[in-house]
Amino acid sequence: MNLKNTSVLLLALLLGCKTQTEVTQAPAEMEEVPAEVEERFETTQQQKGVLRQKEYELREYRATRERHFDLLHTSLDLSFDFEKKHVLGKAKLKLKPYFYDQRELELDAKDFEVYDVSVIREDENYPLNFKYDQKKLLIYLPGKISSSDTLDLSISYTAKPYEGGSGGSAAITDDKGMYFINPTGEEEGKPTQIWTQGETEHNSKWFPTIDAPNERATHDFKLTVPERYQTFSNGKLLGRQDNEDGTRTDHWEMDMPHAPYLAAVVVGDFEVVEDQWEDVPLRYIVEKGYKEGAAKVFENTPEMIGFFSELLGVRYPWQKYDQVVVRDFVSGAMENTTLSIFMEALNLDEREALDSEWEGIIAHELFHQWFGDYVTTESWSNLPLNEAFANYSEYLWEEFKHGKDAADLSHVGEMEQYFSEAEGKQVDLIRFYYDNDEEMFDSHSYAKGGRILHMLRKYLGDEAFFASLNHYLEKHALSSVEVHDLRLAFEKVSGKDLNWFFNQWFLDSGHPELDVRIDESVPGNILLTVRQQQPLGQTPLYKLPFKVQYYIDGVRYEREFVLEEGEQFFALENGELTDVVLFDEGMELLAKKQTFRGYDRLVAQFENAEAGIARYEALDSLTTHYTRQELGGIFRSGMEDEFGSLRELALDRLSSSEVNFQFVEDLVYQMAQEDEKNSVRAAAIEVLAQNNPEKYQAFFRAQLDEPSLYVAGAALAAYLGHEGNDDRQEVAEGYMDHRNIRVVVALANYFSAREEKQYAGWFHDNLNKLSGESLYYFLGYYGDFFARLEEQERNVAIEKLYEVAAENPANYIRLGAFQSLFGFYDEDGVKEKLKRLNEEETDSMVKQYQGFYLQNYGD
Repeated sequence: MNLKNTSVLLLALLLGCKTQTEVTQAPAEMEEVPAEVEERFETTQQQKGVLRQKEYELREYRATRERHFDLLHTSLDLSFDFEKKHVLGKAKLKLKPYFYDQRELELDAKDFEVYDVSVIREDENYPLNFKYDQKKLLIYLPGKISSSDTLDLSISYTAKPYEGGSGGSAAITDDKGMYFINPTGEEEGKPTQIWTQGETEHNSKWFPTIDAPNERATHDFKLTVPERYQTFSNGKLLGRQDNEDGTRTDHWEMDMPHAPYLAAVVVGDFEVVEDQWEDVPLRYIVEKGYKEGAAKVFENTPEMIGFFSELLGVRYPWQKYDQVVVRDFVSGAMENTTLSIFMEALNLDEREALDSEWEGIIAHELFHQWFGDYVTTESWSNLPLNEAFANYSEYLWEEFKHGKDAADLSHVGEMEQYFSEAEGKQVDLIRFYYDNDEEMFDSHSYAKGGRILHMLRKYLGDEAFFASLNHYLEKHALSSVEVHDLRLAFEKVSGKDLNWFFNQWFLDSGHPELDVRIDESVPGNILLTVRQQQPLGQTPLYKLPFKVQYYIDGVRYEREFVLEEGEQFFALENGELTDVVLFDEGMELLAKKQTFRGYDRLVAQFENAEAGIARYEALDSLTTHYTRQELGGIFRSGMEDEFGSLRELALDRLSSSEVNFQFVEDLVYQMAQEDEKNSVRAAAIEVLAQNNPEKYQAFFRAQLDEPSLYVAGAALAAYLGHEGNDDRQEVAEGYMDHRNIRVVVALANYFSAREEKQYAGWFHDNLNKLSGESLYYFLGYYGDFFARLEEQERNVAIEKLYEVAAENPANYIRLGAFQSLFGFYDEDGVKEKLKRLNEEETDSMVKQYQGFYLQNYGD
């Protein structure tokens, strides 16, 4: 410490204190302010904007919740008023001060009616005073409580989750915490259910707690329900008790501590598939009628648990694992400890389950049992420590089960999802400024976070990467973490300093934008020029390890470099004439890359690249930008490629090319019959229907009986689309009870073309019964059909679309219904409905898209 400066500071403080006591009135005479002082004052005025920003940062910083108490255990005794949608509760909480002595305890308890708060001493209840404001329950303790004391409290209450609340966000569409689905049984065809969704801090809508992710406690729940219903919760079922009033009380215990937002309850009438991994019991819990499908949808769960346990070196840590599918879920899925809850789209019958596309989300929620549940982010600012890992687990499982090419294609899809969001939003991955916790649930936390982990894995190598995850999990087991804990784990294992990596990727915003030039003027020493072009005012200048691959006579070579300047030159020193040079062949970098390759280089990339994603990219570029007839050989090679998605791409692009169909017709027909991927068979059927429909109608008719609805749906569309088939009407009506979207779309196309009023009821019925992505895809067909009918029918459709656009909890479905309404733009009152929808929309993204349509279509 500089003593001279300290003396000056002390004198200033003393003078300041003296001034405070003496200035009680204005001085009799003001001296003239010197010019230099006035100038300094003006400069200060100019800096007000900076000052206000600094004040904002101090005031709005999203700190981790301060821990005044440590919640040790929660006991709940709950019953349910189905008609009122109320929870009748008795809670017992065991707590102790975290460090400092305490005289008050504040609990989260949203929209309760609190009847009694007592402290329990020697099995006796002693009432306590409390204050309650519908959000926080402030309890006045009987004297000073130290960290060596344990406090046992009893709280009697009624929770009213359908009262209050802010309505949720784009990511989690509602914040009631507990949901009563068709509670009185009035909705035909919909089961009665109760289920919970606690993330972020919504479980305090149904029980009093310290609702923060850095809290962790055990619990036991006694759930009293009508005897016809089953209950499911975290941990193990200790016992069941039949009651004289026709109810039953199930007692569940979670004897390992976890965060309050991960507590969960499900009530309803379900079918259960029993399974097991080693000594861990597994259950797949679905609506009546979907049991056989559930066995298929969730069949890989034991293998997933074994794979992740081995990969991480940490055995699945919990007592059991249940996966339950519910109606009207407000998010895609939720990783409650030992009890993941999924949206109803996973209710599939046995036939639909053959083409189930839900392995990714199943892996995602399972991986959370380690990253999120076993080790939990200490604050929502650090949410990527949960979600980036769960997102990346989808890649890990895909790579293990279906190969690297399939995983890389999904990886690029996630990258594009982040880039799409980044066009209008670029924020730090770990961020401490936001308006709502749920703003963290975006493509930054998920897609970008997963891609960052992928880059870190490729930089460190698999052995160091997974050893680091093992160290991280073991060191922080059953505790909460922040981003620096993750960095230190990687540094501890690898021995590398990784501040530069975490600073630019986790703690800053944006991504590299690279211009890559390949100079082959000296064939034996090809020169690469890489320039960073991202806006440096808001984005870092990146240190970027990268790889260059080149092929000589079909042999693959690879060089590793590090970019750490704005513009940098790299000599390949290849020594021989190359077939092709590829920058980042595996697309490992989260970067927008600009490079010119041209037709010949793209063909060379397609013919030589080892990575399926590079061949896929080359075929995509060739078929997008070139329609030359000489692409026939490329198409044929694409349709024979070992990478299934590339075969599907080749088929998809074939019809828009100038290639003579007869050159590939035999191969397309063969693929339609026997390709190992059902989605490829379906694509081949579509190509046959577009190019030579008359020839293949008998084949299409036969494919209607195929087990795969991918194949049968494509065949149905092809068969119904050919006017020469006299039995189309009979065939179509035989499928009218199907709810699978592939069948529904085929019928909707057929019925729309006929413009017959008799099918209006079928369209209305599907609008009411479809949900999720199926409903989204159906909305356009619904609008097209009714736009062709008479005014009375159109008016009914307009009102139904308006209702969906105004009330559906899913933002993308509201937008789809809004778009479909534009087919009726010139009808009376529709323009006003569209404007009203836009004015009342609360989701900023949907509102923006609606505004775009109104601006470009309106008067």
